[in-house]
Amino acid sequence: MAGFFEIFVKSPMMIVNAIVSIFAVGVILERMFLLIFRYTADGRGFMQNIEKFVLANDLTQAINFSNTSSTPLATVVKAGLVKANRGGMAVSMGVDEALLQVTPQVEKRIGSLWAIANIATLIGLIGTILGIMTTFTSLSEASAEARAKLMGIGIAEALYNTAFGLLIAVGCIVAHLFLSGLAKKIIADLDYYSSRLENLLTLRHEAEKVA
Repeated sequence: MAGFFEIFVKSPMMIVNAIVSIFAVGVILERMFLLIFRYTADGRGFMQNIEKFVLANDLTQAINFSNTSSTPLATVVKAGLVKANRGGMAVSMGVDEALLQVTPQVEKRIGSLWAIANIATLIGLIGTILGIMTTFTSLSEASAEARAKLMGIGIAEALYNTAFGLLIAVGCIVAHLFLSGLAKKIIADLDYYSSRLENLLTLRHEAEKVA
């Protein structure tokens, strides 16, 4: 490990990749916190309560219940509820507008992890090339006794740069797959429960017109 830290201090590209890794970790932690603790909701339980209030013809209570949550699902449901008395078209437009608002929030910055993975790989490759170039430059000026040591240090620097860049890239790709899965589930729930809400409110409005 001493060799790694010695090379790390002397290799500018490894320092740059360390900064990239800090940024990547920040993005991953921020997205994990929001997707797991802020955006994920018990959609079934939430909608059961909403449906209970709507079937009891108590839209005010349904809207108030939506206000108790800050999840994207609550935002979409509330957008439909506030237009429930204007007909199915108004409800559909309100829900679609809310979906367009919250979907980018759910997917935000997840795609950047692929870009960070590519950047880390390329920075590692640049560090590898620079390490090899520096090594051969030093070999031409070194004595025969020092060449073996310089060659070992140069190869180590090149390989450490490659490994460090690939390690960051793999971490970003794994995190991207995990976060994308969470985001897709949240968006799928939004689509399902928003359609369910639209159908419920449309049927309610049609029943009121017949009555």
